[in-house]
Amino acid sequence: MANRHLARSVILQTLFEWDTTNSSPEQAEAMLERNVVEFGGGDIDRSFLDQLLHGVLAKQHDIDRVIEKAAPEWPLDRIAPIDRNILRLGLYELLFADRTQVPAKVAINEAIELAKTFGSDSSGRFVNGVLGAVYKELGEPGKEEQGAKKTAKTRYEDMPLQRLGGAVVYSRHNGQIYLALVHDVFGHWTLSKGKIGDNPTVEKETAEQGTIREIKEEIGLDIVIEDKIGENEYTASHPERGKYRKHVIYFLARADFEPLVLQQGKGGLDDAKWFRLQDIIDLNFYDDMLPIVTNAVQKLLDKPTSHR
Repeated sequence: MANRHLARSVILQTLFEWDTTNSSPEQAEAMLERNVVEFGGGDIDRSFLDQLLHGVLAKQHDIDRVIEKAAPEWPLDRIAPIDRNILRLGLYELLFADRTQVPAKVAINEAIELAKTFGSDSSGRFVNGVLGAVYKELGEPGKEEQGAKKTAKTRYEDMPLQRLGGAVVYSRHNGQIYLALVHDVFGHWTLSKGKIGDNPTVEKETAEQGTIREIKEEIGLDIVIEDKIGENEYTASHPERGKYRKHVIYFLARADFEPLVLQQGKGGLDDAKWFRLQDIIDLNFYDDMLPIVTNAVQKLLDKPTSHR
């Protein structure tokens, strides 16, 4: 609807002013009243407009963590304020709005149009890349079709490759086996992992070395790798560089039962916790994580009693 597109434009101007002046939510409401009078016109959908502003402000911290996960190389304060608030608006509609009222593709395309209208020459591509990465994480059908323009497909084998290492980390405590898991802002429990080759002091970091370093940095554990348990490869999308392949090697690793210390601002993660082996069946895992975790659990259960 034309009035809903106009409402999004008014909300964006309000969010931009609220953000750049470090104002409170109450002040944002006053800004909205002024912007409705100045830019709204008689055709604006006021209830939709109020819902958007209150929704974005209420979910701002959750949305910002999603941006950090989808664009890890772009800290929030380095993203242009107009782009930052287009992303907040678009992600609110993509993640929290009623899908019967705002389908995912509508949320993405509306955000791209706002970026083209109010942002820089590169804003549309940047916003499309971030929202596309989130859309992919959600596992939506037809996720490759988002965006206002269709671009030539890059062959899978020609995509840049990023190497990562991760581990199912276990510990034995009071006669029980525990697994150390991390939780992301999309609501899934998953495995700690990170980039191989990020250590400037090692000329050619191995998968084992990179995994040990990354898990220490991410959740504060010193691990001992015992076995390789699987590999996983999938495509990801960078806001500027486009699509690339992520290849992850997973290990089974042992650690002492110590408190987990999650690195602040780490790629969209919001929690880290030890779980008893029998309790993980009720957790929400990504589908591609289940075979890895299942393999690790089987190896732990198959260990001779004398090694337990």
